[in-house]
Parts: sequence; C-alpha cells; structure tokens
Amino acid sequence: MTKLTVSDLDVKDKKVLIRVDFNVPIKNGVIGDDNRIVAALPTIKYIVSHGGKAILLSHLGRIKSEEDKKELTLKPIAERLSELLKQKVTFVPTNEGTELETAISKMSDGDVLLMENTRFQDIDNDFGKRESKNDPKLGEYWASLGDLYVNDAFGTAHRNHASNVGIATAMKKNGKKVAAGFLIEKEIKFLGNAIANPVHPFVTILGGAKVSDKIGVITNLIPKSDHILIGGGMAYTFLAAQGYSIGKSLFEADKVDLAKKLLKEADGKIVLPVDHVAADSFSNDAKREIVSDNIPDGEMGLDIGPKTIELFKKTLQGAKTVVWNGPMGAFEMSNFAEGTLEIGRTLADLPDATTIVGGGDSTAAVKKLGIAPKLTHISTGGGASLEYLEGKTLPGIACISDK
Repeated sequence: MTKLTVSDLDVKDKKVLIRVDFNVPIKNGVIGDDNRIVAALPTIKYIVSHGGKAILLSHLGRIKSEEDKKELTLKPIAERLSELLKQKVTFVPTNEGTELETAISKMSDGDVLLMENTRFQDIDNDFGKRESKNDPKLGEYWASLGDLYVNDAFGTAHRNHASNVGIATAMKKNGKKVAAGFLIEKEIKFLGNAIANPVHPFVTILGGAKVSDKIGVITNLIPKSDHILIGGGMAYTFLAAQGYSIGKSLFEADKVDLAKKLLKEADGKIVLPVDHVAADSFSNDAKREIVSDNIPDGEMGLDIGPKTIELFKKTLQGAKTVVWNGPMGAFEMSNFAEGTLEIGRTLADLPDATTIVGGGDSTAAVKKLGIAPKLTHISTGGGASLEYLEGKTLPGIACISDK
C-alpha cells in the first residue's frame, strides 16, 4: 500500500486524532447495530496498546435543528465503546472550546476520549455548515488538538469534510503525519485491488432499484469484468431496453437509451434475469407467480426467478474475484428475498475466490445468512464503496500522506 498507515506511526506519548465512523442506527439512546463501532476497534486498540492517547471524532446522522441534537448525541456510543474496549472512554459533550481542551490535557497514555458529534458544528455557529462544508478554520482547530491524525472512517471517505480533509490538510501543512487506520487500509487493499488488478475470471454482481445509481460503476467495470450480473429493479430498465414487457415493474424510462448503450458496450458481458418472481402489488402478502421473459400487465417483478438463480450461480462458478453491490429483489420482504440470499450462499461456497460485498441490503443478507466469515471482505462504506467502484478519487483517502 502506498499510503501511510497507523502501523507506520510512532504513537507513544502522542495525542492521536482518529476520525472513526460511528454513524450507527440509534433510537431513544439505544444502538440498533454496533458493527461500525466494532470495526473501529483494531485501530483504537493499536494506538492505546502502543502508548498513544486516542482522541476520537465522528459524525452521527444529519443535524438540521436543535431538536435533532437530543437524539444524535454520541454519549450512548461512548458507553458502548467503553464496554467493547473494557476501559473507560471519556465523553466530552462538545467538540470545541475549553471543556474539550482541558479534557485532552488531562489524558494519560492509553486513554480514550470521544468528543461530541462533529455535525453539531453544522448548526452551532454563525458560519453555516462548518463540518460538512469543510470550514478550514474548524479543520485547523481540530488539528491543533493532536500530534498525529489517523483517518479510519471509510464510510465518509467520499466526503470533503472538516473532520477528514480539513484536519489532514492542516496537519500536513504543519509537518504532522496523516495515516490510514486499519479499516481504511483493508478497504483500499480489497476494493482497490479488485478494481485495479482483479484476478480473473472477475464477476461483478449489481442490484438495487435504479440504473442511475450504478451508471458509473457499470461504465468503469465493463472493461474490467468478465461478466456483470444485474438483478433488482435496475434489471427491468435493461430488459425494457431489449424489448421485453416488464408489466408495472420499477424502471427508469429516461434511462432506457443509456441501458441500450451499456448493453452494446458490454458486448455480451451483461447477464440479465430470464425469469422473475412477479406479483400484483408491492406487498409481502401479494399473490405471486414465476414468469419467464415477459411480465404480464398489472404485475411487477420483485425478485429473480429460479432459472435466473441457476444462471447466475453457473456464471459465478470458477470466478476468482467477485464484487457484489445491491439486492436481487425486494429483499426487505421475506417472500422476495430468496434471490438475494441465494447469491450470498453461492459466494460463501466459492472456492479460492476473493469475495467482496458492499451495500446495505447485500450486507444485511450476509448477516442474515451468517456467512461473513466465509467472505473475504464486507465493505463498511455505502456511497464511498460505490464511488470507489466507479474509479473515483475519494477525498478522505487522497488526503492521507504517501509513504
């Protein structure tokens, strides 16, 4: 890896600012899923065990009003992090000012401190969205609190914010080191290698509702992939482009011409569903049937059918690199989840393959099946993963120092 990583740093006796991604589901102070907190543990533990002072920054949700702050405080996350680390985590209910500076000055080597939600800066001032708009003075202030900076928040790596790019820019300007944490290092290793230098056969699996969400990914991966399997709502735009009847299935009429263009560019690499689980309404209790090719008027495709599952499984056999982003159908409804789940089972059983999964529903399927240990990598980034797959430069990674 060409970027500086946390293991390249001497953190002993140093105040280490760490941008983590603790943007977890939370309601009434109860955390619904702590996977992102768990994912940050290796970097935090490394710094603590090597005698550094870990000063953590994270956003949580989107702050639009004072009322939002009650629900989106990081205090419950500090409590959960303390349980996971098995040590005290000092929570500071602000992210700027004397209270924070005093708390940091009292830290001993091996201590952990979590400051309040960085996005509170998007309303707590007269300057607009200081965090989200990367106010340079805010980045400089946060940078002044530490000796080193580690970015381990891949989920926000596609954002140009004060807590990642702003701090990194100020740190480097002052001759201080900026490194990637273990989580970002892993994302770069697997996602980056899959895109830049995949072992063939390389199969991309794309799902989700809209072609427009994945145009950049498809365009970038057509020349790199041996096959691109397309399911979910986006498949119906491609099928409409081929002249099939899709009933009242979800599709983007304004993207049909683009789908035709992509099919032509792909020259046979794109593999589309050949049958569907169709229903008369978007409901788990809807009357459903398996239909081949054309979907009747009044019905909609809500999952890939059994023939498509077998076609996709056959195409995946022998694959050495697989990237999967997006569900094959309306995965949130149990009667239309089988296509997505079967793709997960197939990936888990592929021998000697690098298997990379990203996207909310794809990740949810992996968790539901309990197959995470059998997969090579599950990406923690939503939009960041997609932009990486598009071949874009992510600001939160570009700002990390080169070795």
